[in-house]
Amino acid sequence: MNPLLSIYNTPHNTPPFESIKNEHFLPAIQQLIEQAKREINNIVESAEPPNFDNTIVGLERSGKQLDRASSVFFNLNSAETSDEIQALAREISPVLTEFSNDILLNEQLFEKVKTVHQETDPNTLNDEQRMLLNKSYKGFVRNGALLNEADKSKLREIDVQLSQLSLEFGEHVLAETNKYEMVLSNESDLDGLPDGIKEAAAQTAKEKGHEGKWVITLDYPSYVPFMTYADNRALRKELSLAFSSKAFKGDELDNQEIVKKIVNLRNDRARLLGYETHAHFVLEERMAESPEKVLNFIEEIRKYGRPGAERDVQEVAEFARKLDSLEDLQKWDFGYYSEKLKKEKYSIDDELLKPYFKLENAIEGVFKTAEMLYGIHFVQNEEIQKYHEDVTVYEVRDQDNNHVSVFYADFFPRSGKRAGAWMTSYAGQYKDADGDHRPHVSIVCNFTKPTSTKPSLLTFNEVTTLFHEFGHALHGMLANGTYESLSGTSVYWDFVELPSQILENWCFEKECLDLFAKHYETGESIPSELIQKIKDSSNFMEGYQTMRQLSFGLLDMAWHGQDNTQIEDIDAFEKKLFAELDVLPSVPGTNMSCSFSHIFQGGYSAGYYSYKWAEVLDADAFEYFKENGIFNKEIADRFKKNVLSAGGSEHPMTLYKRFRGQEPDVKALLRRAGLLES
Repeated sequence: MNPLLSIYNTPHNTPPFESIKNEHFLPAIQQLIEQAKREINNIVESAEPPNFDNTIVGLERSGKQLDRASSVFFNLNSAETSDEIQALAREISPVLTEFSNDILLNEQLFEKVKTVHQETDPNTLNDEQRMLLNKSYKGFVRNGALLNEADKSKLREIDVQLSQLSLEFGEHVLAETNKYEMVLSNESDLDGLPDGIKEAAAQTAKEKGHEGKWVITLDYPSYVPFMTYADNRALRKELSLAFSSKAFKGDELDNQEIVKKIVNLRNDRARLLGYETHAHFVLEERMAESPEKVLNFIEEIRKYGRPGAERDVQEVAEFARKLDSLEDLQKWDFGYYSEKLKKEKYSIDDELLKPYFKLENAIEGVFKTAEMLYGIHFVQNEEIQKYHEDVTVYEVRDQDNNHVSVFYADFFPRSGKRAGAWMTSYAGQYKDADGDHRPHVSIVCNFTKPTSTKPSLLTFNEVTTLFHEFGHALHGMLANGTYESLSGTSVYWDFVELPSQILENWCFEKECLDLFAKHYETGESIPSELIQKIKDSSNFMEGYQTMRQLSFGLLDMAWHGQDNTQIEDIDAFEKKLFAELDVLPSVPGTNMSCSFSHIFQGGYSAGYYSYKWAEVLDADAFEYFKENGIFNKEIADRFKKNVLSAGGSEHPMTLYKRFRGQEPDVKALLRRAGLLES
């Protein structure tokens, strides 16, 4: 019996991970595609005149079990992959793409959708229904429904190629990350590193067959501390070059040709659909609306960010010169010297703070924050199956103890998990005749693992990452929509970061830190003076970080906002762009594009700017909380109702103004960042 083929006989219908084997995925997905096709055919062949319920809602409800099986597979491919799963992904992705195209290019189905779109009186629908109708119609048009047969065939071919290339890109980056090891035999090479990092490096070495030595990898919990603390400049340079040249070495894992192919295919697709570029196509369905608006937005921030970045680099360069007579500050020096400068200026560093941020306490802190804001609590449930022993599963309940969501938490790096941190879901929320189907939400991170002598102690940056991803999770868990495709995080891409980024603000507030920041050995609460130092140092190097983020957004727009079909040398293309943006010297042999997974593997193509865009929203929104109290129940209820629970039921600006009472103010971000006088 294939467990993916039926309703799961598990608590809250959660995936039965213990029963699922790799050999189940392909046959299940093939069979569920056939089932979904029958559901679509029922809509197409119905003799009833097409209307909102039998066509638009029918389409929305089709393929639910296929969606569930696919989400299990692709989430495992990100968090617990293997050679076998990656090979399956290469087989399954084009099959699903082909099926999606079969629906979107089905002329009879589109005729019914078009009829409903043209003939339905909008006044007979509520806001959410109108949004679903418009989104359904646009979904067909934006995927080729108005094309002739020859162009539909071209579109199908492009989509299959893009799905394959995106997978291949990600596999190369993961393989490059996994294969690199800096094996150190002399303990002096670890001078400057905190004891916990040394211990973790020794543990990694043991796991990789180098017992008695130390191994540094390109995983963030290993890479970042080494670049921040290691005194050995030559080794910092070696590690930096390895990290910054992933999939850019001219070998079998090189992504240069893949980048060019993806960019060209995306633009071919956009032009086929009548758009000038891929960015024009993408941004039509974003708050930003057009490449011009994105570039104007970036330029407005850059006006203030660039001088701040230059001041930051000059300050670090002068400090390095004074401290070590260093005359040529390089990219592999910046983190090291800026951390030392931060400690000198604010008497604070990660090692001073980490004892107060034991992972388990930080988890309790983010749970308590959610309880105080939104009235939910978290109960560990060991009956719910999980896909790896590191995962912890919770049941989320409201103040009346009603079930709200299932929540999976997966915090530590391993070879089968891609880098970074993300939120995802195994089941979205929706309502039908059977009631309110509650979501299954997951966050996946790569935090420092416990060692034999120390628990997992987070850097402050990791604490904010936890709160960030948990903010996304709240968006999914508190969803309260009728239709899954408009529920939870199914919102415009440049709105989706608001719930995550706003929650980071609580990490800087004493009222929140007092809930959980306690010394892991003594139980002592974090001292008030340390909290003040966190706040005082919160804008340290903000100009540099702002320009770094903007440069990634501009690189994304450069790839996707113009015709790049003539580009032969992607390195020259990137270096020319960064020459106008970099505030540190360029490094030969390195390349951002070849490992820029957000835009070439994830969903951020023509959308990386949205991090900064959402920062404006979150800075403006948090000012509202600050004015009224960060745990103000009335403001929290308004945020929950109009943002977290509303999903994509209405245009995001409508929802934001209903919460805030006004449009967001760009200067709120500049004020918070210290780049503008308040």
